[in-house]
Amino acid sequence: MIERIVDFSIRRRWLVLLVTLVAAASGLWSLTKLPIDAVPDVTNVQVQVNATAPALTPVEIEKQVTVALETALAGIPGLESTRSFSRNGFAQITAVFADRTNIYFARQLVSERINDAKPSLPPGVDVRMGPVSTGLGEIYWWAVEYEKPGTTALVRDGQPGWQTDGTYLTPEGEHLTDDFQRTVYLRTVQDWIVRPQMKTVPGVAGADAIGGFVKQFQVQPDPTKLVGYGLSFGQVIAAIEANNVTRGANYIEQNGEGYVVRAAGRVENMDDISNIVVTTRGGVPVCVKDVADVAIGRELRTGSASVNGREVVLGTALMLIGGNSRTVAAAADARIKEIGRTLPPGIYAHTVLNRTELVDATIHTVASNLAEGALLVIAVLSLLLGNLRAAVITACVIPMTMLVTATGMLSGRISANLMSLGALDFGLIVGGAVIIAENSLRHLAERQRELRRGLSLEERLSTVTASTSEMIRPTVYGQVIIILVYVPLLAFTGVEGKTFEPMALTVMIALATAFVVSLTFVPAAIAPSPSPSQSLCARTRTWRCAG
Repeated sequence: MIERIVDFSIRRRWLVLLVTLVAAASGLWSLTKLPIDAVPDVTNVQVQVNATAPALTPVEIEKQVTVALETALAGIPGLESTRSFSRNGFAQITAVFADRTNIYFARQLVSERINDAKPSLPPGVDVRMGPVSTGLGEIYWWAVEYEKPGTTALVRDGQPGWQTDGTYLTPEGEHLTDDFQRTVYLRTVQDWIVRPQMKTVPGVAGADAIGGFVKQFQVQPDPTKLVGYGLSFGQVIAAIEANNVTRGANYIEQNGEGYVVRAAGRVENMDDISNIVVTTRGGVPVCVKDVADVAIGRELRTGSASVNGREVVLGTALMLIGGNSRTVAAAADARIKEIGRTLPPGIYAHTVLNRTELVDATIHTVASNLAEGALLVIAVLSLLLGNLRAAVITACVIPMTMLVTATGMLSGRISANLMSLGALDFGLIVGGAVIIAENSLRHLAERQRELRRGLSLEERLSTVTASTSEMIRPTVYGQVIIILVYVPLLAFTGVEGKTFEPMALTVMIALATAFVVSLTFVPAAIAPSPSPSQSLCARTRTWRCAG
């Protein structure tokens, strides 16, 4: 069978060369689509469930929320284990599935179980699933902070931005006088301007914010005043909720036109909250401002973020599972630059961590090693084979194998990283091509010395065919033995399997590709038609003998 393939490759060498070029072009296209990362993603298939209940303590969260959700998730097909933690007002449950489970199928099953468990949870508990990302999904970090007043020209007083008195004027006309107010405003810019646009970046599964203070309009009732008016906290809460709605009545037709009737009751600022009527006493309305203090406050936080000693607001972009970290991080960086031009005066967003830099450094390391290895192989082949043309043909096996391997990696969803590409050995790749090229050159030289003339096309083809067929058995045995060495790595599971399986598959694909190329392309390229100089030399010797 293999002898027939060799004979066909040599007899139809132009077709073989054309197919090789097509495969190389397909490999170039695959390289543009191949996921590139620094290291393989070893995260298992998992779905995170986050539950928030601000009024519950860690013990209550554990008893009433965490245990209830873990019980609801038990028995899901493919579920291997669950782990959880509970803290003040928050619980997180991580469901770990088998490696071959489809992540979206797992999320669908988890969503169904959560809906079944919601009636048994305490009132006010918000349960949501985490983004479709992994433990290595944090590919881009950015920071939103104020520019130092001394680094840029101060904005004129009355215009949004820094003022000459050291305060900051927002576009809404609000003066921020202290660090707390300015930090609250930074978090507002992050949550309402930056994060919504970052979520639209292709390949981004979610965007989180860290640091700053979440802005709140806080109503702080005075118990003494409430007792004096005979009111309770519940009445104040009910009044605020009832006066923060918009009602639509109907529409009125008049002269062939329709007018929509509605009552806009949404509060928009602190004055609207302060003027809400809670009740009346003796025909006099009692407003919220009469029994409580209304102010801008902040949500309780458990941490902060800083860059170079300055408190800032950080943002994190999470990559979708299976995405190309280099491409997604580059798109996120470009989007941050676009958003920076639309931020309020005196505020800017800049990069803190970019996975692209790490990936580019990894690619540079791998590319340098591959290029230096290829040049070294060409130099050694030129010295050992004693024929530059044969050395170049043998060395061409390296890029062709790499390109076809890229196609196989894309089809097998194997990312290009330091483990998968760094394991490729050019000596193993060109081993079969070297012995076939060296044996063909040896037989061609012996046949030429035997006939004492240049070989015709048919003689060269038959000689190369016989030489290649002679080396089939050692080539097959050598490649099979090397491939079998990597087969046990495919039996690994868990973190070990995710670490070494891509490397083993990449090496096996490369060795199989090199074997096919050495039996098809190499003999077809070594056995071309005789050159004009060789034909002229043969004709000259024939003429001299006839003379």
